[in-house]
Amino acid sequence: MITDPYFYAVAIPAVLLMGISKSGFGAGFGALAVPMMALAVTVPQAAAILMPVLLAMDLLGMAAFRKDFDKKLLKFLLPFGLLGIVAGALLFKVLEPKVVAGIVGGFTLLFLAQRLLFPPKPESAPPPRWAGALLTATSGFTSFIAHAGGPPINAYVIPLKLKPMLFTGTMAFFFFFINLAKWIPYAWLGLLDMRNFATSLVLLPLAPVGVWVGVRIARRINQVLFYRLIYAGMFLTGIKLLSDAFR
Repeated sequence: MITDPYFYAVAIPAVLLMGISKSGFGAGFGALAVPMMALAVTVPQAAAILMPVLLAMDLLGMAAFRKDFDKKLLKFLLPFGLLGIVAGALLFKVLEPKVVAGIVGGFTLLFLAQRLLFPPKPESAPPPRWAGALLTATSGFTSFIAHAGGPPINAYVIPLKLKPMLFTGTMAFFFFFINLAKWIPYAWLGLLDMRNFATSLVLLPLAPVGVWVGVRIARRINQVLFYRLIYAGMFLTGIKLLSDAFR
């Protein structure tokens, strides 16, 4: 088990942020977890430590929103997300984490710029399905590399204008299956060991705290404010990931 106090000083807020993000409120903030923990450990180790914590958060999220998800949308998203997982597993040892961070950060900021400079009109058509396929595969890929799958898929799902509860529930189920699919390739890559697992157990009690806080807010928040806060989370995530890429 990791005993360095500095590690827990960055890991505890990282896990809480990820829990809040898992509830749907502050979606995008969860992508900050691995970069924050990477201040104390390597990116692969941070990703491995978060795996059991993510599973617990996903289960809690699905329980909280078990009646609030778009089944048809989920059936469309999952195959492409799993395709991204396969690509991530094959390229994990080739791509440097900072390259992936730069790609995700740059894409996130471009999406936000497009939404602010060219805001969609009420009668605007939803994004094409080919864009959804590409963005969802990218989400699976970046989720595998650095648990940063939120920004790419948000770029597709946000313009669909789902109600906050439906958005949150659909994302909870999507990332449960995506994160579950990571376990075998993570073991194949040698990222799951007893030291990381023991550290995960120490952080595990924080999972329900973050999810509970986020769920309480998500059930009470105005839809317009909800999406504005998502944009704020994505903006901060994009800035942080880009700074990590060029540091």
